[in-house]
Order: sequence, then C-alpha cells, then structure tokens
Amino acid sequence: MVRKLFLAFTFGALTFVNAQEESIRFGGKVGLNVANFVGDDADDDAESKLGFHIGAVVEIPITEKFAFQPELLFSTQGVKEEEAGVDFKLNLNYINVPLIFKYYFIEGLNIEIGPQVGFLVSAKAKADSNDTDVKDQFKTLDLGANIGLGYQLDMGLFFQGRYNYGITNIGDDDDSDLRNSVIQFSVGYKF
Repeated sequence: MVRKLFLAFTFGALTFVNAQEESIRFGGKVGLNVANFVGDDADDDAESKLGFHIGAVVEIPITEKFAFQPELLFSTQGVKEEEAGVDFKLNLNYINVPLIFKYYFIEGLNIEIGPQVGFLVSAKAKADSNDTDVKDQFKTLDLGANIGLGYQLDMGLFFQGRYNYGITNIGDDDDSDLRNSVIQFSVGYKF
C-alpha cells in the first residue's frame, strides 16, 4: 500500500510540472510531533503525546513567490494520560499526504497552508506493558487543514513549524466528535 501511495504521490507531483522544470526540488524532512485530540469527545485529562514524522517533499514553483509542495509522511500521533496510577498511551500511526501551498513573502520565509489526507496504518492502546490493537475503533481516513511558517536557506536546508487541525471525526462511531490536533516542527533538505 505504501508503494502505491508513493507512486501516486510522485505521479501527482509530476503532473504539476511546468516550464520551470529545472526549478523543481525534491527532498526529505524529519521532525517532532506534539499530538493531541480535540472535539466534544476528547478527554480533558489527556496530555499531548510526543511523536515524530519523516518523509519526502517536492516543491514545485508556480510563480516567483508561490509554490506547491506535496508531501508523503509517516507520522506518529495519539495521546497519553495517567489514570489510577496506570500510564496509558494511544499510539496512532498515519501515512499523511499534505498538499501545501506556499507564499514566499520575504526571501526564504514563507507561509504554508493546505489540506491533508491521512491514512491510519495502525492504532494501539498501551497500558503499562500491555499492547492492544484498537484500529477497529478508528476510521481509516483522516482529513485535516494545515497552516504554518517555513524558512528555506539557499543551500537547500529548510525549517518548518506547522499546525494540523483535524476536520473529520476519527472515531469509528459516527456520532462521536474526536479529531486530531498536531503541532509539527521539521527540518529538511531539498536538492
């Protein structure tokens, strides 16, 4: 499935190729996630869970100031809490496909905005040393909206700070209101 997603990602990115073909930059990024849930059914006692993301990016210039940047990321998300002396973690692993539009308002500095499609790969609840598969309690598809800031150095190194707000309910029960909320800090390199 990941191979098919990567091929679809690559094909989609290449369909946006225009006369500035030589300016298209491929790269990778890695970073820290600070994840939690929002919504009426989010547990107020839950704490943010630290995780990571890693993946590929393609920056496709549209004009001198605008660019389109599709990404393919593996992302660890979820929540943690302590109840009655028991540490509990909910680990949700996603393949996320952010479709980011960037505006460079100062050389190197950009604002980022765009939708994201996420595919749940695994979901495990961990209480002390016991792991339980809970993937059937969550929807496979997660739609979100991203906003953030980035800074690109001339040598290809870049830094990003981004917030992803879940738009769709991720709980398997259609009457629930549980959505992802993830702050991301990334560092990457574009060739």
